[in-house]
Amino acid sequence: MYDGLLVIDADAHKIENPLIMRDYLEPEYRDRLGLVVDSLGDQRARVMDFNPATGKKDFMRMFPQPQGFGKGGFRNLHPDTTLGALFNQRRVEHMDQEGVDVQVIYGTLNLIFSSILDKDFGVALCKAYNSYIADDCRKYSDRLKPIGVLPLQDVNEAVAEMHRCVNELGMIGVAVAPNMPIPHPKAPDAFPEIRACKTISHPDFHPILQAAVDLDIALGVHGGPGSYMVGGISDYTETFILTHIFVQRNQQQLALARMVFDGAFEKFPTLRVGFLEGGCGWLPDLAHSFHEHWEKRIRDFDPKHPYRPSLMEFTKLLIQERGSNNVNIISQAKNLFDLMWNAQNDPTKIDDASLYEHYDLRHRDPLEYFERGQIFTSFESDDPGPAYLPTAMGEIGKHLACFSGDYGHWDGVLKNCVKDAAEVTNYDRQHLGLLLGGNALALYGERLRQSLPANQMVHA
Repeated sequence: MYDGLLVIDADAHKIENPLIMRDYLEPEYRDRLGLVVDSLGDQRARVMDFNPATGKKDFMRMFPQPQGFGKGGFRNLHPDTTLGALFNQRRVEHMDQEGVDVQVIYGTLNLIFSSILDKDFGVALCKAYNSYIADDCRKYSDRLKPIGVLPLQDVNEAVAEMHRCVNELGMIGVAVAPNMPIPHPKAPDAFPEIRACKTISHPDFHPILQAAVDLDIALGVHGGPGSYMVGGISDYTETFILTHIFVQRNQQQLALARMVFDGAFEKFPTLRVGFLEGGCGWLPDLAHSFHEHWEKRIRDFDPKHPYRPSLMEFTKLLIQERGSNNVNIISQAKNLFDLMWNAQNDPTKIDDASLYEHYDLRHRDPLEYFERGQIFTSFESDDPGPAYLPTAMGEIGKHLACFSGDYGHWDGVLKNCVKDAAEVTNYDRQHLGLLLGGNALALYGERLRQSLPANQMVHA
């Protein structure tokens, strides 16, 4: 509690104990998951993956990837939280110390599972993690709420696993990657180093979105640096600092934009999605960009009748600019005009669906998806973003951001994490209550609300 307000950490993390998690993995896969030390002395997960070049399972990959473009984390164990991220007794002690009532637990290694090329191995890893984390948190079920992870490599298996996570393991939600890497059409032989991505909004993944709606659970979109999933600008940076600055924001911004303009929120109007660990300060600018482009390029845009100036006005202005002593100016103007607007390419006679970008969304302002409670982000204790969301977005700006301590990760802050988040500005009590717990309850829904002890719900 903080000043009598419920505090929910909407995005805390488990550091998977490989010695224990391997026991949950089917025996045929256990020797394909291990640990190695790279040339810098950092510990990495070693995965023996399917090799597109050989057709065998001999592709040795390290996660997070240790070097090169899209470089993953190194020296990334936090002295305050590593042991707590491994052992729940220490975690709960820290929660009591800082006033955190509930932590919603995402994984760490599992953030890379949707980049595994071997479909069956990816499915097996997700199943193993979900069973492991459910058992791991069971003793502290009133305080720790594990989130399952889904294998995007196999949609049918992902849907089945979502149902298992919720109905058998008692989870309040599931995590999905923002995208799944696929071969780049111009360089198929260079996959996965050169890759394109299939975003979570792709129609192939609609059964996953539909299942989340049917179960009334949230999808937590969560990626990670060094995972071989497309991260936007971070794919072109070779230091961890630059990669980390861009990967989370870029992945979340791309995933959110595709969910909006691919029509996922329109098709699934009750779907709730958290775009996590990427901050929230960028949200007003992106939301404004959504609205502006929708307004000017979808709602009010007529590709069949683009603007064309009259030849007379065009010639008049050309004469004024070039001078009237040019005897050929009228002929030149007509030739240039015809070249620029060739009548043979009359757009009114072109039948091409690509002229109508996102045409099905012309009746829905993207800002409505924010207003009806489909989009959430997270913020950490040292992030001033929530303080100015209402200034930039109005009343709805109070309902978008969920507190996250990012417990267990190198950049998460433990000491005074709740206090610092609460004192970024002089929040009114209703707004602060939303930031510390209310928005997380809205994101995760009734399954989280009903799992809280009665004494906590009094303060929700």
